[in-house]
Amino acid sequence: MTRSEDWGLTEVAISEEPGWAVAAGIEFRVTSGPDAKLARAFEGERFGIGTAEGNSLVLRDSSVSRFHCEILRGPQGILLKDLDSTNGTFLDGYRVREVFLRPGARLRLGKTEVRCVERGTIRMPVSTRSSFGELVGQSVAMRRLFDLLEKLSQSDVSVLVEGETGTGKELVARALHAASARSDGPYQIVDSGSLPPGLVESELFGHEKGAFTGATTTRVGAFEAASGGTLLIDELGELPVELQPKLLRILETRQVRRLGSTQARNVDVRFLAATNRDLRREVNRKTFRSDLYFRIAQVTVHLPPLRERPEDIPGLVERFLDDLRARSPHGRRLHISVEKIEEMKGYAWPGNVRELRNHLERAAALTVDGVVDASLPGAVTSEPAAAIQAPFGIAKAAAIETFERSYLAALIERTGGNVSQAAREAQVDRAHLVGLLRKYGLR
Repeated sequence: MTRSEDWGLTEVAISEEPGWAVAAGIEFRVTSGPDAKLARAFEGERFGIGTAEGNSLVLRDSSVSRFHCEILRGPQGILLKDLDSTNGTFLDGYRVREVFLRPGARLRLGKTEVRCVERGTIRMPVSTRSSFGELVGQSVAMRRLFDLLEKLSQSDVSVLVEGETGTGKELVARALHAASARSDGPYQIVDSGSLPPGLVESELFGHEKGAFTGATTTRVGAFEAASGGTLLIDELGELPVELQPKLLRILETRQVRRLGSTQARNVDVRFLAATNRDLRREVNRKTFRSDLYFRIAQVTVHLPPLRERPEDIPGLVERFLDDLRARSPHGRRLHISVEKIEEMKGYAWPGNVRELRNHLERAAALTVDGVVDASLPGAVTSEPAAAIQAPFGIAKAAAIETFERSYLAALIERTGGNVSQAAREAQVDRAHLVGLLRKYGLR
């Protein structure tokens, strides 16, 4: 793919008017098919096309998938992504999975043709703040996110938080809870990706004593424990298919029944979910229920990867160094050069903010004079002399961390992200592997 230079303003930019950003105004017009003459404006960062309600452009063409494709604004241009549609997305007669669009581009989805037209510029609101809870950022993408979170914190609407591993999805959930009217209530997290499938149901719904082998005591589930507050289900895409109807029923009735019990208990919960998968693709593949998706994704929050907002790295570095200084028993001074920060801004950070934080913690542990040598990942093994100045235990831990990171990255790439297969190949327990992947921002 190549960068698109044809749009007047490819990405969102801060306006001279406080509280606003501007971007290219784009319209998608249906030129043939059952919905000919239908048109919809692209007014945000994402624009979905498909037959399901909730898309920006909803089509009646039965040869179009429920979530057929999506168009994104980004630093390199206007990007179209096919969402594993059944009949594919075509541009100029060629089937495409990802492609940058030009003004006037003609798309074919099933029996429908759609034309992409530029229409001046549009305004979009942005927050005037540079942080929200523990989230930090000066970039337009983050200030747009903060504006949305400020509004969502004032309601009880269900929210689906999407983003790559390490972007801060749990921080979004925690910040929404802290800024809401439920902040004095409980905040519960269930990580369905790290639990064995047989325990997820008990973790969510609870169980009575004797409900199954090993149930020696009564257990209150996460829904009951979170009543009056907020419940986050992390890694929602890992939720077993057989539990999805039960989760949907609870979200609709606001009643939960423990395993082994006939009594339904009322729960008052603000529901949040997080995932690094695109659940619309899973709906198209029939591995995730569409009715549950629509119930959960009343509002979807997208966290941008760190590589798309390098201007936020200096602020993040300073925040993490402040945390390290505060945690130091003697409050030692830590500094990092402007050159190193610029070097970090040019790195892709596949593990996103979590990887950046882990990298700085390791570099700070190896410093002896307060000047953090935050060379990019891999520098410890290529220049081992730098670690010799550190105590043996710290230097050894850094070397082990570098090995584990590179080993796990290669393992996950080789297995296509299949954690169960990766655990078998590495001959380690799956839960242990999940913990390591989280530690290094690789899941």
